[in-house]
Amino acid sequence: MKELLVVDDSKVMRDMVVACLRGISDARFTQAASGLEAIERLSLGRFDLVVLDLNMPDISGIEVLEFVRSQDNLKALPIVVVTTRGDEASRASALAAGATLFMTKPFTPEAIVAEAQRLLGAGA
Repeated sequence: MKELLVVDDSKVMRDMVVACLRGISDARFTQAASGLEAIERLSLGRFDLVVLDLNMPDISGIEVLEFVRSQDNLKALPIVVVTTRGDEASRASALAAGATLFMTKPFTPEAIVAEAQRLLGAGA
């Protein structure tokens, strides 16, 4: 079973990402509505992939990335940042903080599925 964590303060966006990724075989989804909730879930569970927004009301996606990359057991966890921020500075700071991939909203369902499957490996 592949465990995916979808983090966005917008329930509509979380539900959209989950709907796009439903086609991945043996995937189970956990959602987090804030950066703090994401850190809590990452501390308590095991995940194979995280889809993370940068803009959140408590702590930012960048802070979540920095936390994840500071944890020995999470350093290799693939993290796809999906955000409305399409500027080069946001992209550079997300990648520097440890994002595996940077995608801007709106995205196509095919694009996010293809990238998720690639990051999860050939068995996805």
